[in-house]
Amino acid sequence: MIILIHVIIALSSIGIASLAFFKPTMKKLLTSYGFILGTVATGTYLLVAYPSHILESCLMGLAYLMVISAATVATHVRLRRRAEVTI
Repeated sequence: MIILIHVIIALSSIGIASLAFFKPTMKKLLTSYGFILGTVATGTYLLVAYPSHILESCLMGLAYLMVISAATVATHVRLRRRAEVTI
């Protein structure tokens, strides 16, 4: 069951990060951070509880984090630039 929750959170995180990138708001950015945290938390639990495929899991987790973190940072930069323009 935790694997299903983990996958749902991770896929939702990708969707939220994409949506936040194309239509950035602070609420979407904070939601993206929350989903990243949720994915890392459930992934950590899975690695501790079921360490059988730790190498594959860690590599996929790191790839996911790199992509989602890059999208979230880009969203943050876009929001910052938008705020500077309006000032």
